[in-house]
Amino acid sequence: MSSGFKSTSFLAILACLLWSTAFVGIKIGLEYTSPMQFAGTRFFIAGAMLLPLVPSWKKLGSALVQYPLVFLKIAFFQTFVLYTLFYQGINLVEGATTAIIIGSQPLFTALVAHVAMKNDLLTMKKFQTIVIGIAGIILVAIEKGLSFSGAGLLSQLGGIGLLVLANIASGYGNVLVSRQSQLDISPVSLSSVQLMLGGAGLFVISLWVEPFNGFDFEWPYYVSLLWLSFLSAAAFSLWFTLLNRPAVKVSDLNIWKFIIPVFGAFFSWLLIESENPTLLQVVGMIIIGISLVLYNLQNRKKKVL
Repeated sequence: MSSGFKSTSFLAILACLLWSTAFVGIKIGLEYTSPMQFAGTRFFIAGAMLLPLVPSWKKLGSALVQYPLVFLKIAFFQTFVLYTLFYQGINLVEGATTAIIIGSQPLFTALVAHVAMKNDLLTMKKFQTIVIGIAGIILVAIEKGLSFSGAGLLSQLGGIGLLVLANIASGYGNVLVSRQSQLDISPVSLSSVQLMLGGAGLFVISLWVEPFNGFDFEWPYYVSLLWLSFLSAAAFSLWFTLLNRPAVKVSDLNIWKFIIPVFGAFFSWLLIESENPTLLQVVGMIIIGISLVLYNLQNRKKKVL
């Protein structure tokens, strides 16, 4: 039983489950403050939460001296660039379009891994799985309505471009983490430092592009902030741990991210009174589930052979 809890599939699903709860928390937090300020605070606290869990302060100090660019590059792409582009993009794009583009992240990660890593090529099997998964995400998101017309067309196209770049940054960040698996840096240490660096960068930039709102808010803000910080700390640590496993490929792992919008929709239905499931959304979720099951069955057959 314990080995099952340590399996890549279980831990990947757990990380995605945690990330999927972010949708509700972000919605609550943004009622009180601006996007980048909220994100910067969230990620900095998330990194600080992990500090007591660092296995060896001596090794972490040594790693910071030996590999400062490793920490900076991962923080830059995985947190700072990703979420800067993400928050700027969602301000310009319709909600359903945003969900579809962000939901297609496994495709962009697979393309980045195909280019950047010799042992992680985009096979036809992966491509078919990703296409089926994206089709499911479109059905889940399309109920909110797609709009590409009107005076804001150019702004929306620009926003789409920013979200695509965010997906690429996320994919490259995953590749960087996987490449550092040979170094003597624990995933928790790497996650802690990069979250704090990326969060601090986001917060500093927010002071130039957003009004500073202070921290005198009602209790729902702090509940959402603490939960988002916790889930970021836990999910990123799990994800970095999996990316450091020798047998795990970046593109294979990121296919599990298709279940994030599925879990996110479930939590929205449970916690938000105005949200209710529709037939198209349920069908989309079933399609996503089928794509993941088929892909994993194919992988198991390959291992047996």
